[in-house]
Amino acid sequence: MKQFFPEHYRLECRNRSLDLSKRPAIMGILNLTPDSFSDGGRFENQEKETDIDSAVEHALRMKAEGASIIDIGGESTRPGSEKITARTEILRTVPVISKLRKESNVLISIDTYKAEVAEAALKAGAQIVNDISGFTFDDLLPDICRKYQAAVVLMHTPVTPQTMKWSTETANAGTDITVTIHKFLRQAILRAQNAGVHNILIDPGFGFGKSVEENFRILENLSYLLDLGYPLLCGLSKKSFLGYAIKNGEEPDIPPGERHDATTAAQTIALLNGASVIRAHDVKAAAHAISIVESMKKSLIKRH
Repeated sequence: MKQFFPEHYRLECRNRSLDLSKRPAIMGILNLTPDSFSDGGRFENQEKETDIDSAVEHALRMKAEGASIIDIGGESTRPGSEKITARTEILRTVPVISKLRKESNVLISIDTYKAEVAEAALKAGAQIVNDISGFTFDDLLPDICRKYQAAVVLMHTPVTPQTMKWSTETANAGTDITVTIHKFLRQAILRAQNAGVHNILIDPGFGFGKSVEENFRILENLSYLLDLGYPLLCGLSKKSFLGYAIKNGEEPDIPPGERHDATTAAQTIALLNGASVIRAHDVKAAAHAISIVESMKKSLIKRH
């Protein structure tokens, strides 16, 4: 079996290191939004404000279950979501980041494409910036990441969440989606390097402006992206294309809460095809998938 985790897969995340050269890691999802597709409003109190204590408690639970990174987001990026102000995003996320930083040394990622939000989060103790736009939505973001020596996740998305629409049809007819993503991520990496940002994860952006067929094509051809030279993060958790597949192409697909088993199956395929980080709502299930895949690899190595 091909070795997917080169020795240089070690990221410096400000004052911490993330070693991906020996075993995949898990990024636990903590959405502090009222309208995310899976868990919107979960961490709001009766006044519709962020319940900081329950959010931090959940983050610590995910760490205990095996998450190396907690990815905290304050703006929904589901198709058709409304854009919010940086101030609103900061008010939702920074108090949680500050409290979590005081209570744990877990790596913290801020899920944002806004430079202002990223800087506030990094000041509060975050170490990674997870940008769905691959440094294309905010020209100031690369310099902020360099200034604070943050690691970054560069994701492919062809459109903004506000203009994104769910479709079962091929969004990029006549083109190979993996080639399109490869080209986009190569350019994103160059943007980062030119800005002095070198600790990078790449993300093909499952579900972002892609059809059901395209998502499965990406999953099948993940290893094609490995020649970009950076570790690969995959966010497959509860995505709509999985629900559509479970229903054998019938609409409507099953709701996010019933996509757990399909998520684990997709995550296992991603791990077999080269993923170094799995972004997950259910950390325990993702940890089990990693253990199974790693045990199989060890068995193969012993036999050869």
